[in-house]
Amino acid sequence: MALRPEEFHDHARAAADDELRLPLTRLTRWDISPFEREGLRTVPLRPPVLPEPHRHGEDPAQCGICRARDEGIWFDDHWRLARVSGVGVPLVLVLFSLDHYDLADLPDELAAELGVLTAHIVRHVQARPHISRAHVYRTGDGAAHLHLWFYARPEGQTQLRGSWLPVWDDLLPEYPDDVAATDAAAVADALVASYGGGRAATDERTDGGTVHAPAGLTVPHGHDARLLAPLHPTDRAPRARPDR
Repeated sequence: MALRPEEFHDHARAAADDELRLPLTRLTRWDISPFEREGLRTVPLRPPVLPEPHRHGEDPAQCGICRARDEGIWFDDHWRLARVSGVGVPLVLVLFSLDHYDLADLPDELAAELGVLTAHIVRHVQARPHISRAHVYRTGDGAAHLHLWFYARPEGQTQLRGSWLPVWDDLLPEYPDDVAATDAAAVADALVASYGGGRAATDERTDGGTVHAPAGLTVPHGHDARLLAPLHPTDRAPRARPDR
């Protein structure tokens, strides 16, 4: 059994200094870290928060992701794919379940679909010119509605490899939106061809089905905050623009 909240906090405090600051992580020694160690320090540890704050959409009737079920670049009977604008890397996509599930609640047949669909999306993102890798993330701490993130790591930018990529994304200047939109459309078209579905919520599907958005309902780790409709980042300050 995992340590109780107060036990975990005491365990962490034992490694902290008098200000409750932990030593810098080994990750900051990696050559892919966006930060120099000199002058860098951790924030003080905070005590446990119990009960934990509710996530967005714990009540499906208040779920903004459910209300946005007809927004995206690709759809089928169970899933939709959307592009996040205003990012720093070449492409950020989010895959949502159409119905209100969290990952642990997902029926086995949808879990199987999720695995196959994830592989297809990764394959098509990595097929785009000048994209070396598609990173896949799921945290679930910000929103209760299931969503997976796909980050495109740009070719040749080896400094952006690994688990620091979402941080680099937040530091980089905003990527050209027209270029990202073109790549996103190509990924969606490839997904229609390889997996099925359609480019709009009411498209005639290549698998023969038609999805109609229902009437009714009209967003962490920092990137969950970007899921607030209409899928634009709301948690970041305006990006600095270099002088031109």
